[in-house]
Amino acid sequence: MKMPDLNLLIALDILLEEGSVVGAARKMNLSPAAMSRTLGRIRETLKDPILVPAGRKLVPTPRALALREEVRLAVSQVKHLLTPDSAIDVSLLARRFNVRANDVFVGLYSGRLLEKMALEMPLASLYFSAEEDNVDGDVLRRGNVDLYISASRPLGAEIRVQPLFTSSFVGIAREGHPIFDNPISMESLTHWEHIGVSRRGKFSGPIDDALAEAGLQRKVALVVSTPFTALFALQDSDLLLPLPEHLARHAQAAGLRIRLFQLPIALQTVLFTQAWHPRFQQDPAHQWLRRTIHSLCNID
Repeated sequence: MKMPDLNLLIALDILLEEGSVVGAARKMNLSPAAMSRTLGRIRETLKDPILVPAGRKLVPTPRALALREEVRLAVSQVKHLLTPDSAIDVSLLARRFNVRANDVFVGLYSGRLLEKMALEMPLASLYFSAEEDNVDGDVLRRGNVDLYISASRPLGAEIRVQPLFTSSFVGIAREGHPIFDNPISMESLTHWEHIGVSRRGKFSGPIDDALAEAGLQRKVALVVSTPFTALFALQDSDLLLPLPEHLARHAQAAGLRIRLFQLPIALQTVLFTQAWHPRFQQDPAHQWLRRTIHSLCNID
């Protein structure tokens, strides 16, 4: 099958827009004679006169009217396909991002991210899927997730990773908790029951390992799946809760009746990163999302 001349599609779009051979010629930087020959080729291809004289004007035929929107859409799509990514206006992109993010990021930055999206990419939408344990790079390779935000972990050699922020763990207790009556030590931590946060229901972690090295043991009386549940459970109890400092201070600023304290245990600082598959490296919408998230996480 002989391939059609796509230049005729562009010329037809301009002819239908201008309704004039002279006007179309001017717009395409052609002579009126050349534009007239192009119209002849369009008529031959479509087996329809397309534009016919009506007095001193040219008017479209019924076939031309029926084709007008399809031609306009086809030309628009071709232009989009052949436009460099750098020239794409993200404000016109309708994308739905599936971001797998941990509770720390969602709690701290999701509101501001949505504000930026409403201003700069208003046709896009955002879906936060819950973080899972033992996640590897396969969720990014399969395309189930567009972006993965979590504490740093191995995801595979080809997966792109960018640091976002670091956070240390602090202790949290309700206002007026008796633990604040005296200096807080490793021993005093074990005098009170604790809340644990784990999607898998784990009752122990790095704090327990550090206490065990000092011959101490705490009691985790309650384990919940999210830090937000833990923060509200803390309000009317004498339980203690360790959380990343960023999230703890955010909760305190939001008006929760809590106090923070430095844990008398040396715990490793947590690095939070965003990761994506290389297929999205040059995608303009994905670039905007990554750039915006990185900017939000690095505001002083």
